[in-house]
Amino acid sequence: MPSVLPDGEPMPEDGALPASALQGAEDRPLAFYLHVPYCATRCGYCDFNTYTATELRGSGGVLASRDNYAEMVAEEIRLARKVLGDDPRQVRTVFVGGGTPTLLAAGDLVRMLDAVRNEFGLADDAEITTEANPESVDPEYLAQLRAGGFNRISFGMQSARQHVLKVLDRTHTPGRPEACVAEAREAGFGHVNLDLIYGTPGESDDDWRASLAAAVSAGPDHISAYALIVEEGTQLARRIRRGEVPMTDDDVHADRYLIADSVLREAGFDWYEVSNWATTAAGRCLHNELYWRGADWWGAGPGAHSHVGGVRWWNVKHPGAYAAALAEGRSPGAGRELLPPEDRRVERVLLELRLREGCELSLLHPAGLAAAGRAVSDGLLEHGAYAEGRAVLTLRGRLLADAVVRDLVD
Repeated sequence: MPSVLPDGEPMPEDGALPASALQGAEDRPLAFYLHVPYCATRCGYCDFNTYTATELRGSGGVLASRDNYAEMVAEEIRLARKVLGDDPRQVRTVFVGGGTPTLLAAGDLVRMLDAVRNEFGLADDAEITTEANPESVDPEYLAQLRAGGFNRISFGMQSARQHVLKVLDRTHTPGRPEACVAEAREAGFGHVNLDLIYGTPGESDDDWRASLAAAVSAGPDHISAYALIVEEGTQLARRIRRGEVPMTDDDVHADRYLIADSVLREAGFDWYEVSNWATTAAGRCLHNELYWRGADWWGAGPGAHSHVGGVRWWNVKHPGAYAAALAEGRSPGAGRELLPPEDRRVERVLLELRLREGCELSLLHPAGLAAAGRAVSDGLLEHGAYAEGRAVLTLRGRLLADAVVRDLVD
């Protein structure tokens, strides 16, 4: 989105933030995102900042090996302590993502968490999550994570159908994610998520219903369902361009979303964000809710993004460059931007409107307020919430969320 610094500005070598970013920090939650950039193979649809062993070989990979990665992240967490100074906040959430975090030893993930705990402290009810590939964990691994302090885990399931997984280049076998839910419960995880993707080329309505049924029957308390987005530069985009697999149109995506919402509601799941459903309020992903509500978070790892008090910055992407910066005592930040008040307002509308509680109408300008009134008449926003001063999407509104946001931010 537009910024007063559209191209960013250089990050200071010591990572220091403007004094304005730390004003009032004690009134905002603090979270950590820890990025693990390693994957065994690259999925055909993925455009995340991830690397296989082959991609790292001969390009600085020795500095950024999996063996020493936990210590590198711990070093950035120590840098965060210096930058944030005497900030009294304990960390409310920690989320380890990737990539495939569980390619690292369980002890390495625990060491990264320990660095956050040692430098900042964790809130008594802190939510500690890691993503996991179903094929990279077993009961012993999960037990080690739980003993080390992790209390929430998110498994990438994507689909229950083998031919759909093949198009996505997913390496796990159908049935394994469901088994992982049971193993995580046995290890003591109170909250378990399954990620699903709909709209994969070649997927039918019946395939999607089967995936939802399998996910629900596994017993997680949270399910995320995302429409497949074909990003340029990915293997899947190239296959579609060559005509090897068909592109899924928006109408199919809409139908699949309606199926998901119906099936999940019948199974006791309530939506709390456009792409996320949970069985209880405690089952929601608090870490993501902090993102959506504009909290402060520090992203550690190659390519990770951070936000503190209206200042956003991002790290260098390559693990080798990241490791070199830390080894030289420099911040791994590649650039940053200061979000002006209007951009922060627009972001609040864009993100909060996706939530079940919606956004306050007081955030809207006159043109946006007029658009909100029309959206109520068109069945895109809830009448009752509007009367109480909030813009809340209806089911139809969720299908057209991007268009609704564009009208409301005017």
